[in-house]
Amino acid sequence: MEAFFSKIRPQKKFREPTGSGGLFLIVGLGNPGREYRASRHNFGFMVVDRLVASRGSDFSKSQLKALTASITVQGNKVLVIKPQTFMNLSGEAAVPLLNYYKIPVDRMLVVHDDMDLPFGTLRMRPGGGAGGQKGLASIINKLGHQEFARLRCGIGHPPGQMEVHDYVLSQFSKNEEESLPAVIDKAAEAIETFVSEGIQAAMNRYNGAIEG
Repeated sequence: MEAFFSKIRPQKKFREPTGSGGLFLIVGLGNPGREYRASRHNFGFMVVDRLVASRGSDFSKSQLKALTASITVQGNKVLVIKPQTFMNLSGEAAVPLLNYYKIPVDRMLVVHDDMDLPFGTLRMRPGGGAGGQKGLASIINKLGHQEFARLRCGIGHPPGQMEVHDYVLSQFSKNEEESLPAVIDKAAEAIETFVSEGIQAAMNRYNGAIEG
């Protein structure tokens, strides 16, 4: 797993070009701390790490309870954040930043793990409930509504009698680890499509199982 994380770290600093479009907010959900880094619950962090590293940038700034990075996608400036509040309080970082930068809510995308989808499946949606995902619930609570885009990254259900808490904080299986880089790459591509072409194009192109 360490070899995988080394691949998504930035290799050089990125000089931000001037974009012609508006600002987007991409929120990756997860828990801060090395002990949680490779857990299923940190799928959102993994995806935004890949997105940011692929453009030579990094999460070098801390602002309003989040680590932030700035990238550009097809002329659109994109603020990418990783809340440092722990999962259950993600809204305390995401919504203040949304408001601070006056970003329209239809330009926000939340990336998170989802137990209702099999591992290797992505599903982007324009809105909906939290489905038991505590970070998503926190954002809905702070925002006051649920009409914002989210990219659901499947992790599947806990096996046997395993508790949900233990499952989401556990690491991916060896078989899952083999496919994980391909899934994360596709999720990062889906985010770029959301920014550059809109949510419908991203849904049409990326919703479903990812072959890895």
